Amino acid sequence: MFGKTFYHGTLRKYVTLFGTLFNDIWVNREDSDGSVVNSQKIPLSYSPREKMLARIEGIDEDYDPLQQPFAIVLPRMGFEITGFEYDSSRKLTSINRFVRKTAENNDNVQKYQYNPVPYNITFDLSIFVKNTSDGTMILEQILPYFTPEWTTTVQLISDPNITLDIPLILNSVSQDDVYEGSFEERRSLIWTLSFTMKGYFFGPTKRQGVINLANTTFFDVNAFDDIQDAVGVAEGNSRVTVTPGLDANGNPTSDANNTVDRSEISAEDNFGFITRTEEL
Repeated sequence: MFGKTFYHGTLRKYVTLFGTLFNDIWVNREDSDGSVVNSQKIPLSYSPREKMLARIEGIDEDYDPLQQPFAIVLPRMGFEITGFEYDSSRKLTSINRFVRKTAENNDNVQKYQYNPVPYNITFDLSIFVKNTSDGTMILEQILPYFTPEWTTTVQLISDPNITLDIPLILNSVSQDDVYEGSFEERRSLIWTLSFTMKGYFFGPTKRQGVINLANTTFFDVNAFDDIQDAVGVAEGNSRVTVTPGLDANGNPTSDANNTVDRSEISAEDNFGFITRTEEL
């Protein structure tokens, strides 16, 4: 539809970022004297809350308990994306650009990106436990870091290299006890943490050559009834040309007689500007 196929994997990076924040949580069970007798790392997966709950209750149509050596292990955690919302409060002017050197380090070619589009991405993190102490132990390893946000620096696009700060905001914490009291049912306490990630989405990456020559031609407006008549007909009265200036020692200069050729000047150099005015 828009005539340009591109993919930056931005949403995948956001999912990876969220999972990375919570993939190293442990539960330690202690003896009466305070010594640790068991330490368990909490498994984390990308899965809907209802799907995980169905497996715990044994009613998932794709889950065959006879093919499993044991029931699903608790505690465990799962997360999923639950929504997207455009955030107009963070929208910057669309004409500004990120300009970077290309990966092939060609000084005469640069890649650029226009300002990204801001979106709020909602994540739900579900914590499934069998007893209250496991749930509170996991919560205490998460809540102190969100006040109410945690900001991570993420490389969203590798070429050109664009790195932005991505805040993750904790919106709410709720608890749900699905145990109904029947002996046939397993008890499951579920803590649900709702987060909002303030992300960005970029359009296609574009390439452009570095401008190292600019010239402007001036016309006498009194010589024409309409200035458009001068286009392609008259040579103009004068021309102003601007080029970069850099001497042989790498110092900026505005002297046309003391500069190297503009083809030898890189966009990364600290160059000056040489202005020439020519009468036509």
